[in-house]
Amino acid sequence: MDQFGYEQLSRGTPQIMSVLVKPVSFHCNLACKYCFYLPKSTLYPGTEFHRMSDRVLRELIAQLMSLSLDQVSFCWQGGEPLLAGLNFYRNVVKYQSLFQVPGQRVDNNIQTNGTLINEEWARFFKAYNFLVGVSLDGPKSLHDLYRRDPIGNPSYDRVMNGIQWLKRYNVDFNILVLLNNWNVKYPRRLYSFLLKEGFHYLQFIPCVEKDPVKGSTADYSITPEEYGRFLCTVFDEWIRDGIPKIYIRDFEAILISYVYGQSPICTYSRECGGYVVVEYNGDVYPCDFHVDPEWLLGNLMEQPLEEIITNKKFTKFKKMKERLSIRCRGCPWLQYCRGGCPRHWNINSMNSNYFCPSYKMFFEHAHREFLRLKHYVKKKLLTCEDMERRM
Repeated sequence: MDQFGYEQLSRGTPQIMSVLVKPVSFHCNLACKYCFYLPKSTLYPGTEFHRMSDRVLRELIAQLMSLSLDQVSFCWQGGEPLLAGLNFYRNVVKYQSLFQVPGQRVDNNIQTNGTLINEEWARFFKAYNFLVGVSLDGPKSLHDLYRRDPIGNPSYDRVMNGIQWLKRYNVDFNILVLLNNWNVKYPRRLYSFLLKEGFHYLQFIPCVEKDPVKGSTADYSITPEEYGRFLCTVFDEWIRDGIPKIYIRDFEAILISYVYGQSPICTYSRECGGYVVVEYNGDVYPCDFHVDPEWLLGNLMEQPLEEIITNKKFTKFKKMKERLSIRCRGCPWLQYCRGGCPRHWNINSMNSNYFCPSYKMFFEHAHREFLRLKHYVKKKLLTCEDMERRM
């Protein structure tokens, strides 16, 4: 990926079909305190271990790739997707090769806690061009606060060992940081640590969950003020030299929306529904945060995926952002935040987005610089187009 994702910008944001696959459902070798997916165990109580069968895997790949799309994207996630085993992913690439149509591009991304990565995994990821996302919450003292295994052992050293294997085999990877009530307080320390370790592709995810007993936000959640301050501080570090050299997913996605009027990620998009989730048994849901009986769209073993993604329930889900409040529609920043993620509206009983104060704080702080970067990017794109015409 280049500095500003110019390749993507020059093409615009492609409308592609992507799936987020849960090959082992909620199962994980860690027991992170803030994990939102572990409670999904209640969806499938009759089976001790949930693992996608070869039959479901083959059918998923065949159906998705038969939609005659120029590009298809598979994101393997969990739980911990590496628990499916290396042979499972060997079958993944085998079936993708079998069903790939001429000219069709296939991307594989895998999101892992990193603790199981060894030389064999790293060689496989490199051989088949997997983009690996590794969860890391900062230096050891911050990471190990919440990211521990079921018997309480810390995971930092194992994660860093896995990352070393990725580096050794030149595997493309990025770092995903979940911002909790501790690491969000140290934006400069966290950012400095990540850069010192040589991590230049970053994603920061704000953590907010409701306590199922108290009904209030869980103690590991961050406040809107904390998230706003974090974004502003890291943005200043990112923009310090004028032209950023580090890829930060949200900042890049927002910049794309400044340039083209639309964002490539759902949080800042006009509509939800940019992908679907496929559980281990073929159940299809519209979003990682809405894997529950209410939003079950169908099962691809019983109904074609093409029908599932065009049904009324999925269409209803895609229109969720239309329920924005009147005050949102008058906000000058709505064209960039697009109301954020509807999941964060549920924190406030749909009265407003929980992180609305964060977005206001951030855009008021960063707007001028985004405008400057917008003009810089457009000038560079025009220069590239002019050079192509002359060739």
